[in-house]
Amino acid sequence: MNIFLIILAIAVLLTLAFLGRQLYLRSVRIRNRLQMERAFTNISHELLTPLTVVSASIERLRMQEPRFAQDYALMELNVSRMVRLLQEILETSKLQTGELKLRVSQGDVMQYISETALCLEPLMARHGLDFSIACTPQSMMGWIDTDKLDKIIYNLLSNAAKYTPSGGKVNLTVNTNKTYDHVIIKVTDTGIGLSEKQQKHLFQRFYDGDYRKMQTTGTGLGLPLTHDLVYLHGGNIICESQQGQGTTFTVTLPINKEAFAQSQIDESNHIGPSMQNKAILDLAPLLTHETPQTQHQAETADEDVYHILVVEDNLELLMLMQALLGQRYHVTTATNGREALEIANDQELDLIISDVMMPEMDGNEMTRQLKADPNTSHLPIILLTAKTQEEDRNQSLMIGADDYITKPFKLRELELRINNLIENRKRIRREFKSQTVEESRLKALSATPSPDEEFLKRAIDCVYDHIADCEFDRDAFANEMGASASTLYNKLRSLTGLNVSAFIRDIRMKEAKRMAQTQPDLRVSDLAYKVGFKDPKYFSTCFKKEFGIQPSEFIDQMAAL
Repeated sequence: MNIFLIILAIAVLLTLAFLGRQLYLRSVRIRNRLQMERAFTNISHELLTPLTVVSASIERLRMQEPRFAQDYALMELNVSRMVRLLQEILETSKLQTGELKLRVSQGDVMQYISETALCLEPLMARHGLDFSIACTPQSMMGWIDTDKLDKIIYNLLSNAAKYTPSGGKVNLTVNTNKTYDHVIIKVTDTGIGLSEKQQKHLFQRFYDGDYRKMQTTGTGLGLPLTHDLVYLHGGNIICESQQGQGTTFTVTLPINKEAFAQSQIDESNHIGPSMQNKAILDLAPLLTHETPQTQHQAETADEDVYHILVVEDNLELLMLMQALLGQRYHVTTATNGREALEIANDQELDLIISDVMMPEMDGNEMTRQLKADPNTSHLPIILLTAKTQEEDRNQSLMIGADDYITKPFKLRELELRINNLIENRKRIRREFKSQTVEESRLKALSATPSPDEEFLKRAIDCVYDHIADCEFDRDAFANEMGASASTLYNKLRSLTGLNVSAFIRDIRMKEAKRMAQTQPDLRVSDLAYKVGFKDPKYFSTCFKKEFGIQPSEFIDQMAAL
């Protein structure tokens, strides 16, 4: 019996010693891991500072030696990729330590997701993929953490692009549930797919995937971080995949305010639809969207927003120009002359900047066709080319190019050329706005009126014929003129410096002033209705802005004469 107790005691002591040893080794491993994570996080923080300095130095070099613009664009692209990778490391570290917090704000969820996804169009184009975005409904208010949502969408779409061969498809669809308190985001690709074994380890950090097979790079952080961010948001993520057929990721996120704790809600911040995706530093959006506003605000603000089409087949240079010019103008892009022709006939433009040497259709042929078409002949075109021979310059100018800049060019020089053309538009606008309706008509009725002069007179008469019709808007105007909305915009912008809405408003304001001068017994409300304004208050605001005086004061002055 004593021997049995001794043996039992020894066994217990050995077991306790073994467990103690295991606990000690585990604590050592945890301590070492935490120390490594802290060191990793500190190194990541430290690397962000020199990368910021490098980025600033590249920008300074670009201003001093712009002939290396393409090299600078590639350098910035790779600096931005490094920044994104470091940010993923820091986010992962914060998640592990519980320091990453959710901060949701209210805004148009569908439009924000759409804008964020559009930022990846250049990436899809570079991989030769057919990319589509569909949001149903197109607009819906809700509560989201935009910083987290940016990373979720970026990681899912960039992952789809990485594992889908050229010629494949990547689709983003966003829907809402029946109670409108969740959004369901699906990213579907026609890529190489995943085996059952790979799907089991999909959200495991540093998992070694098939990125080498696709001749690309991977870190094993993107999808695990996406998974954690989705669950931090209170949602869930599932993956469905078949090898050789493609993959679908489905993310479900709550968007109702009640789904979040009070500490997670930021009432002071409102998500604006036009907020650009600052998290995606290595890509610039191909499309720029106007912020949806009330009709009155949009019409007023749009008068000084100039629309530029940049045509360039080098994607990095195209992205760089879009980013730089997009700070001052509304920029649309195309990668060849054929795409540019379609855009010029479908969209409202003030200016085209194009490379000469491009696939499918070069800049010279594009210019020739645009100048031969009455609907687009008035559009100013600046050609950029590496050709430096005088005959090349003369050929482009003879075809109809308004200006010609040889590469490498200085950005400042290009901006000066753009500003000269825009200043000419502003001068035309000032001249037109200073004329009465009759003066504008008489100016358009020269002895041998040009097609543009005849067009302008028809436009003035058309608006005047509908002067009291408050429903006469841009679409009705274009229909009456027998022109597309883009053609009407382009023509009026060229001839008067005004967009369509501003042109209609200008005619109405001039007629209101004439009526006030000849009929000083009119009430302001009656005057507003006679010139097509539904809201007398808004009419007074427009009148004051146009003539520097309230309509009631102007009528009183006329009555006193």
